[in-house]
Amino acid sequence: MKKRSIGLAAIFMALMVLLCACGSAGGEQSASSGTSSSGSSSSETASSATTQTTTASEGSTEMSNSKVLVAYFSATGTTKQLAGTIAEVTGGDLYEIVAAEPYTDADLDYTDDSSRTTIEQNDSSSRPAISGSIGNFDEYDVVFVGYPIWWYDAPHIMFTFAESYDFSGKTVIPFCTSGGSDIGTSGSNIAACAGTGTWLNGARMSGSASTSEVSAWVTSLGI
Repeated sequence: MKKRSIGLAAIFMALMVLLCACGSAGGEQSASSGTSSSGSSSSETASSATTQTTTASEGSTEMSNSKVLVAYFSATGTTKQLAGTIAEVTGGDLYEIVAAEPYTDADLDYTDDSSRTTIEQNDSSSRPAISGSIGNFDEYDVVFVGYPIWWYDAPHIMFTFAESYDFSGKTVIPFCTSGGSDIGTSGSNIAACAGTGTWLNGARMSGSASTSEVSAWVTSLGI
């Protein structure tokens, strides 16, 4: 009977040792899995954060580090609307080029050979006067120059504007609105009057161009 008790005790002790060993092994596996899962999650989060940072960096351009001016002339409000969208997209300052003598509807009648604009556009030396000026023009790095197309060219008041400032060291981008004509040589004609600055190819856009359309165009400039 005593031997049987000793034998049962020995079996019981062996079972306890076995159970403890199994429990210990299970605990180590859980800890290892937890560390691995946590480590993997941290790594993915860090990787995602890095990716987001890279994406933000790629999405930014030198435009964000430049002071931008959006100068425009608008006789009917169409170019003004587009200029406002460009300023919104670029974070630039708006400046309206205002004629010293405002244009009337009669002045804008392109069917009248004696209208003011017809005479101005057919006179290469015409330089309509501008009311006011930009006192801090030197502070800008990038200048968007906007205007409507008149008689397949920029209004000659834009030549007045170009000849009034020094564009040295500035990147200049022409943009225009038109009922049908393309930008043509209007941008290069203004650039010739300026004589300084780095002038990029411009674009004709609708006055009601959406923010996304304007943003895509600005991005395509690579500035």
